[in-house]
Amino acid sequence: MSAFVEIADRKSYSAAARFLRVTPSALSKLVARLEGRLGVSLIKRTTRRLSLTPEGEAYLRRARRIVEDIENIEREVAGFRDRPRGILRVNCGHAFALHQLIPALPEFTKANPDLEIELSLDDRRANLVEIGADVAIRIGEVGDDQLVARRICMLRRTICAAPSYLARRGTPRSPADLLRHDCITLTGYPSLSKWPFRSGEIEVRGPVSADSASAVLELGLQGMGIVRFSDFVFADFVRDGRLVVVLPDDHLPTPVPVSVVYRPTRQRAPKVSAFVRFMQGRFAHAPWRID
Repeated sequence: MSAFVEIADRKSYSAAARFLRVTPSALSKLVARLEGRLGVSLIKRTTRRLSLTPEGEAYLRRARRIVEDIENIEREVAGFRDRPRGILRVNCGHAFALHQLIPALPEFTKANPDLEIELSLDDRRANLVEIGADVAIRIGEVGDDQLVARRICMLRRTICAAPSYLARRGTPRSPADLLRHDCITLTGYPSLSKWPFRSGEIEVRGPVSADSASAVLELGLQGMGIVRFSDFVFADFVRDGRLVVVLPDDHLPTPVPVSVVYRPTRQRAPKVSAFVRFMQGRFAHAPWRID
């Protein structure tokens, strides 16, 4: 029953097999045995996709609740309610993970010695079920009513450039000056190429872009152009002089929420609760904030 729920959620035998740490053929045999006992077909298989039959949809609704009940019983009996333990799978974007989450993890693991962390980094908004994550850190509006979201803090975006770039190309004195400058943007997010100012939006361009926030940061540090990014990344580099804030009086640093998200079925898991409490306590006041 547990295997069937994982296959249905992930819409893939191979993805479910990786999560359950068994072979796809073993899962196929489990489903065949289940279908044989019930006398109905639960899963429709084609060369390109996997979907449930009407009988499979009905079975999934009840099976999911039963599996969740079993998990809750086992947590209680094993003492999970009192102390977080087991594997906590955390999904996060590269930049926040490298600059904030990873430096904070020693404190979290010290306070929760029975927890093992599996960290996956991905700048795309991956589906928690498909990647097998218990929790994820999301920057921006979550926009998914199937997830529970707990806000950690608010970010501010800042426009910066390396001193070497400003020495070579000059410092912009007005937003319109950016049209004559090289601006580095994040590939795949057209809205992030429209920088907001008190006088209106400016759509920027440049000779290079990247699909990784960490790469955008490194390009800015190397003097390749002007960048606009969240202050949790830039703050330390501004303080040590490797980056300079540009147009601070004109730019609108639109607040951006940071949240921990998880599926409702994981809400009562102590390991998830412990992680949410830690993140809120550690980052609620945005310790990286630049005045």
